[in-house]
Amino acid sequence: MKRLNLCIDIDGTVTEPYYWIEKANDYFNTDIKPSDVSCYDIHKVLGVKDEDYINFYEEHGELLHREAKKRNGITQVINRLAKDHFIHFVTAREKKMFNVSLEWLNRHEIPMDTLSLLGTHNKVSKAKELNCDIFIEDRYENAIQLSEAGFVVILIDCNYNKGILNRNIHRVRSWYQIERLIQNLAGENQEKIASNI
Repeated sequence: MKRLNLCIDIDGTVTEPYYWIEKANDYFNTDIKPSDVSCYDIHKVLGVKDEDYINFYEEHGELLHREAKKRNGITQVINRLAKDHFIHFVTAREKKMFNVSLEWLNRHEIPMDTLSLLGTHNKVSKAKELNCDIFIEDRYENAIQLSEAGFVVILIDCNYNKGILNRNIHRVRSWYQIERLIQNLAGENQEKIASNI
């Protein structure tokens, strides 16, 4: 079995994708539901200015990340994957969120080899640095960018990431599906991964 470098996003991928809704609704006096979240840009979903959402995040971001709910099965699946593969968390969160991110992962008993907070959605350079074999992501634009750079991407299904996928992207609905897919890919050599997904 090939030991893979798995790069994994955090928000919406490891966490539940809509964990921010309740606090955002309270703050902006809105009534957004998960079904309303049809794009990744939260300020557009809420119908507020980008700077107003940034102010909200500056005030409540750390608490949001600390209280985020995890996706079903995540602890069990990543613990099993970590026995055979390298686990690298790669998130667009700003570096100032490092401690709260690390504390959340530790509290939920999610193992890792590295944790990278980039402060940007451009993850290609970090994926190259980590010699990434598979990138697990929830943001459609990231999935396209990574796949066009030659990476295999597993896109976990959300209301806001619908779109046409190329041959390097595989859409799944759960972490159990992710686990099965990685198990299948791990037995193949690196040259065959991109052509068999």
